[in-house]
Amino acid sequence: MNPYMEFAHKTDLAYSALCHSLCRELNLPQTAFDILLFLANNPECDTASDIVELRKIKANLVSVNVNRLVEEGYLHREPVPGDRRKTRLLCTRQAQPIIDKGRALQAQFAARLLSGMSERQRQAFADASAVINHNLDEILQEVH
Repeated sequence: MNPYMEFAHKTDLAYSALCHSLCRELNLPQTAFDILLFLANNPECDTASDIVELRKIKANLVSVNVNRLVEEGYLHREPVPGDRRKTRLLCTRQAQPIIDKGRALQAQFAARLLSGMSERQRQAFADASAVINHNLDEILQEVH
């Protein structure tokens, strides 16, 4: 397997594996958990279409899981002024304990990914990621 593809695949598998026991404890499917954390961590991306586009979760799965999160009191729907086709999805206070546990898990995951790296290596990784991100922005500007 291509090493870049393998890296992305293993990252996804490891993250999902770490989330498994927390999702079980919270009685939430992984997709609902991912949606809730996405909305909490990215408040500027607050619509179902943002979730579909940025998280690459299929629209029907987003719809089903958003409905569940609303029914269970973790999300609130709010109309977007000036665009009756859009609805903002906002995390409720009831969701905060789940969000806190999820963020702690994400921090633990990040720490484990970088464990064994010196500060110099971590900085080199951050610098390389910034350059790659910049190059991606340039490519996207060229094709749009």
